[in-house]
Amino acid sequence: MWSLRKIKASDVDFVLAQQIRTAVFVQEQGVNVLDEYDAFEEVSQHYLVTVDSKAVATTRWRFTPNGIKLERFAVLPTYRGEGIGKYLLDQVIEEVQKHSKPIYLHAQIQVVDFYQKFGFEKEGVPFEEAGIQHFKMLFKQ
Repeated sequence: MWSLRKIKASDVDFVLAQQIRTAVFVQEQGVNVLDEYDAFEEVSQHYLVTVDSKAVATTRWRFTPNGIKLERFAVLPTYRGEGIGKYLLDQVIEEVQKHSKPIYLHAQIQVVDFYQKFGFEKEGVPFEEAGIQHFKMLFKQ
């Protein structure tokens, strides 16, 4: 059974979100740990997905001058392909839409198709962030 919880960087369970992000971004993708954790941790709304009480996915969003930026979507490798990423994205979009601001994200090239299925559209040209090619994508639905 999946469960979604909102957490803050000050919560004791934030360490679980950090462990997921470290596993996915730092260990799997080679992102520098200094790039992964930034000054926006405290002002972001974080989420943690658990499966049978095990933390398996996380994300965050925050307000920016351009609207609401969705960031740091991470699902542990052994839980990919089960719909957890879709579930997490659906829940976050539902929550942030109530703010009536533009919603956007920076998608790694290999997951652009995933986000397009949810109404995100590419904007501009690819760019590098943390050593990985990305597209800015805007939510259009």
